[in-house]
Amino acid sequence: MASIFTKIVNGEIPSYRIAEDDRHYAFLDINPLAEGHTLVIPKQEEDYLFDLTPDALAALMQFTQRVALAIGRTMPCKRVGVVVLGLEVPHAHIHLVPLNTEADVDFGKPKLQLTPERMGQIAQTIAAELK
Repeated sequence: MASIFTKIVNGEIPSYRIAEDDRHYAFLDINPLAEGHTLVIPKQEEDYLFDLTPDALAALMQFTQRVALAIGRTMPCKRVGVVVLGLEVPHAHIHLVPLNTEADVDFGKPKLQLTPERMGQIAQTIAAELK
């Protein structure tokens, strides 16, 4: 059965797309820790990030770097944190979280409740920086 992320890639579930190429997809997390919290995934479904081939992992990290730099230029933050958990969704993914303090990357804290309009604005702002 396809993961929720595969369904997003296939357009079966809507997302706030940030960037895409033939092998990767980046989109806003719908339960963000901070404005601009983005998920980056390989389109090819693989359960765990470190099960990717070395070449696939390197390509994913290069794609992730481009997205992270765009987030850092457009979202108010000191750094863009990189987190790999992989516990909830059986599809390799990387969280990019705009950070001002270490507490900003606490996945146990309440998530932001952003309107669809605000999510769309954030996605457009980051995506425009990538062009």
